[in-house]
Amino acid sequence: MPIDIADRSGEELGAPDISDLLSFAIQELGIDLACELSVILVNEAEMSDLHIKWMDESGPTDVLSFPMDEIHPHTSQVGVLGDIVLCPSIALSQAVTAGHSFGHELSILSVHGLLHIVGYDHVNPEEEKTMFDLQESLVNRWAKRMALGRQE
Repeated sequence: MPIDIADRSGEELGAPDISDLLSFAIQELGIDLACELSVILVNEAEMSDLHIKWMDESGPTDVLSFPMDEIHPHTSQVGVLGDIVLCPSIALSQAVTAGHSFGHELSILSVHGLLHIVGYDHVNPEEEKTMFDLQESLVNRWAKRMALGRQE
């Protein structure tokens, strides 16, 4: 699975293995492993610029998703999934507020971005429940797999 990660954030926060997490999630979603995905970590200024340009909303946000080839779960489509843009400093602030680790927050945001790329949304309560339940399930199953791997 070609996942390109570019860190332009300037942060040294000890991020989890985003590539492994997203590869796991892609496989679990039944997406062809030949699909390409890019992840870009940016600072708050760059995220603010992207947020204004693409969402017409001011200020930085935690994650933005830019789908490319409209690839959906459980299909045999191959192509470019798109780009996930993460802002680690916003993720850190949200982790503190939520009372969990930065790694967990960045994992949630990474999977959240991927789910948007493959067609999930949270416009209404039913969609939100579906998307957030799947997001949490994927992150938790990956974390359990990682914990088991460390015990071996």
